[in-house]
Order: sequence, then structure tokens, then C-alpha cells
Amino acid sequence: MKAHLRRVRVSPKKANVVAGLVRGKSVSEALDTLKFTPKKSAKILYKVVHSASQNAVNNDGKKLEDLKIKSLIINKGPFYKRFLPSARGRALPLNKPTAHISVELD
Repeated sequence: MKAHLRRVRVSPKKANVVAGLVRGKSVSEALDTLKFTPKKSAKILYKVVHSASQNAVNNDGKKLEDLKIKSLIINKGPFYKRFLPSARGRALPLNKPTAHISVELD
């Protein structure tokens, strides 16, 4: 079963660090790890993995204990482009990154 979250406002580099903690683990173990990881992306990944697990339980009739994370892919999304006022009437660009998160369970 799969779950996707697109255009989430977190850096893909930072989210990938947290995703490395749970790749290949069982779903219950991954959810426990993400629940107690003190990162912004951990909360976001928790929601996506939980959604994928509930999709498998409700739609396919699988047991939660049997589920394992097959793949957890984080790709770059579009940047939110903002500007920061600077001296002498100039403006400095601020690029706020977004990410696309895909979870597949087996």
C-alpha cells in the first residue's frame, strides 16, 4: 500500500536524514521511532507512514504487525520564493524548499 504527501514545507535534505532512521523497519517500530524523534520532519513522516499503514489495514485487510516499509522516497518539490529587504533599497532572495514524500509498504 502507498501514501504520498506533496509540497510539504520541509527541506528534502533534512527530511532524508530522518527517513534514513526508519527505512526497512517494520511499521510499528518505525512509528515508535518517529514519535520520539525531536525533528520537524519526524512528525510529518509519522503522519505519512501512519496513513499508509491505515490504507493497508482498511483497504487491503492486512495486519499491522505484518507490514514493513518497502521504500521511503523523498524528492525535491518547488521552492517558495520570497524576498528579504536589505540595505540601500535592495532585496535578497529567500528560497524556501518543499519536498514530496512517498511511502510504500510491503
